[in-house]
Amino acid sequence: MKKFLKAEEMFFRVLMFLSTTLIGTVLFLIVFSVIKNGLPYLSWEMVSEVPSGGYYFGKEGGILNAIVGTVYLSLGSTLLAFFIGLPVALMMNVHLVRYQRFVNGIRLILDLLWGIPSIVYGAFGFTLMVYLGIRASLLAGIITVTIFIIPIMIRAMDEALKTAPRGLLEAALSLGSTRSEISYRVFFKQCIPGMVTAILLSFGRAAGDVASVLFTAGFTDAIPTSVNQPAATLPLAIFFQLSSPISEVRHRAYAAAVVLFGIILVISLLTRIISGKYKKNRINF
Repeated sequence: MKKFLKAEEMFFRVLMFLSTTLIGTVLFLIVFSVIKNGLPYLSWEMVSEVPSGGYYFGKEGGILNAIVGTVYLSLGSTLLAFFIGLPVALMMNVHLVRYQRFVNGIRLILDLLWGIPSIVYGAFGFTLMVYLGIRASLLAGIITVTIFIIPIMIRAMDEALKTAPRGLLEAALSLGSTRSEISYRVFFKQCIPGMVTAILLSFGRAAGDVASVLFTAGFTDAIPTSVNQPAATLPLAIFFQLSSPISEVRHRAYAAAVVLFGIILVISLLTRIISGKYKKNRINF
């Protein structure tokens, strides 16, 4: 029996080692490929100029339009999702705390929405655009991405709020506070680091997605000056320009991939740093 248990333990150790090695190798190859093909072409001109002569055939210019478009779309959708998702998360953890079955049902629905492929959200956003008469624009992209990241935002904030001590709610109620006051003055302040983590996660998801904005945001070589104008993003720039027959255009696509990788890396590091400090700022009972 002991030999069997040792053999079983050794088998799973080897399996975990091989799995970890495979994941690490794949990650390394992806990062190496992006940096190798994009870093040599990343320059100040690349990040400070817009494409010249067309994003698909133009050999001159850079990816400034895609960088600015990504910032506009990600910030707009993240802020909109935050203002919609925060009341929902607080409602689930403060106002509906006595109805756990109902709250668990909401969490199940949010998890299902989280698992829907982003291209489905893109198709829904396109249908909504046709119904409302909205052209492909920054506004349409923001609305679609907001719908896409709302489940992520709410569930991330929900997990942060679930870690708050239940004694906070009981103590605040005993002092005569209303549940609305408890939501924003107690629970929200207690979970601010977790809220910031949820915002960063949603921002990174919005910045890195291409399918949800493929039919809604459009694409342009110019920097949008209005929400009714089309907007380019870094994922869209990579998607369109990588298939160009012009080598200089493909170089821009790889440079855009390096910039996007850097943005996601910074967001991931900030998320881990804030998450690490989260427990230090909690009030324990």
